[in-house]
Amino acid sequence: MTVTELTARRLDVILAREQADGRLPSVVGGLVRDGELVWTGAVSGLDGFETGPDVQYRIGSITKTLVAVCVLQLRDEGLLSLNDRLDAHLPGLAYGDRTVRDLLAHATGMHAEPAGSWWERTPGGTFDELAATLDDTAPAFDAGATFHYTNTAYALLGEVVARLRGKSWFDVVGERVLAPLGMTRTSYLPEPPHATGWSVHHYAGTLTPEPAHDAGAMAPAGQVWSTVTDLGRYVAFLAAGHDDVLPRSTLEEMATPQSGTRAAALAGAHGLGFQLARGGSGMLHGHTGSMPGFLAGCFADPVRRTGAVVVANATVGMRCEGLPVDLLAELEEWEGTLPRPWRPSRDVPAAVSEILGVWHWGNTALSFAWDGREVVVSNPVRRAEAHRFVPHDDGTFLGTRGYHHGEHLHVVRNDDRSINHLVCETFVYTRVPYDPTAPIPGGHPE
Repeated sequence: MTVTELTARRLDVILAREQADGRLPSVVGGLVRDGELVWTGAVSGLDGFETGPDVQYRIGSITKTLVAVCVLQLRDEGLLSLNDRLDAHLPGLAYGDRTVRDLLAHATGMHAEPAGSWWERTPGGTFDELAATLDDTAPAFDAGATFHYTNTAYALLGEVVARLRGKSWFDVVGERVLAPLGMTRTSYLPEPPHATGWSVHHYAGTLTPEPAHDAGAMAPAGQVWSTVTDLGRYVAFLAAGHDDVLPRSTLEEMATPQSGTRAAALAGAHGLGFQLARGGSGMLHGHTGSMPGFLAGCFADPVRRTGAVVVANATVGMRCEGLPVDLLAELEEWEGTLPRPWRPSRDVPAAVSEILGVWHWGNTALSFAWDGREVVVSNPVRRAEAHRFVPHDDGTFLGTRGYHHGEHLHVVRNDDRSINHLVCETFVYTRVPYDPTAPIPGGHPE
């Protein structure tokens, strides 16, 4: 269902202001809700050029997310580990001691760009030519020291994907991402109708066409062309997952902060291939993109089941993160996301049923409740969620949120099989405060 006429008008105004304020030759935007494209808008300031949601634009570094998705597919299939050293897959290269995780999260410390002419505006070379220019003797930072954005890292990840799959990285993207999602207008090189990239003279306001070369070995960092319609399908996937691409659980892992800087801590961070931005229900994930003559942004809000995509054919002038955030905020204000209806629980697992209710950490009461998928632990006084656990077949519960994230909650029983207490990494939970029959850390109070 599309947005109302009034909401569409308000969204059109935001897009038109962005085009005018940023002096953009053209701009196209789209919003997704519950997996469907519910609004698109377009503004063109060019005589004879009518743009729209099916016109291709270059999407720049959104390409990196396609590569990252392919890397996580390899991980989920057991073909690599995120903790593998790079030289396990690309032997003999500089930076071989950096891990796959480091590369995905821009935590390698390697320099942002490869040696030589600026790769975004010159024809690209082969991977062997790129590899010969790499030099790790004087990196910008030590590995893991800080977030430092590097295009070179994604050239290396693209080659990892290619070697493990036995075909080019973009063929892998096409088969394992684009085809399952129905992204038929996303391509390596431009296909008509497509926009021309422009730079705008700062003072004169005149236009200069920008080249759109094949980036060669650097292509995994920013080569791809797409449309708002296709990116709408992609951002719907980023919000909810897809059975034939990646499950939502893996996307949530990719959207978990891995690296950042002191400045980014106030605005966002970086996950495994995803930029994280404040907005929407709290934190959006996706990526911005820029290549000479083009700008793009693509961000998903899984909680609200929404997403925003924007593309423009200008080197600068569009807020690639800020515009999607603003469009999503306007959608929520005028047509807020309907929460999914509450449904009564059915077939609560026996292992879950017996731990529901009130437990105590020392004197502090905590409520254990079932939401149909996880055990939600909350403080009834502060009415604040503290932890979440998902049941495992072995009788333990794995923490999925809160302080116990990643830790196992164990059920400790008496000789008669009744529960004595719960314990998670030395945190003991009892049915009554300081239960004298339970092993309270530090002893029982007098």
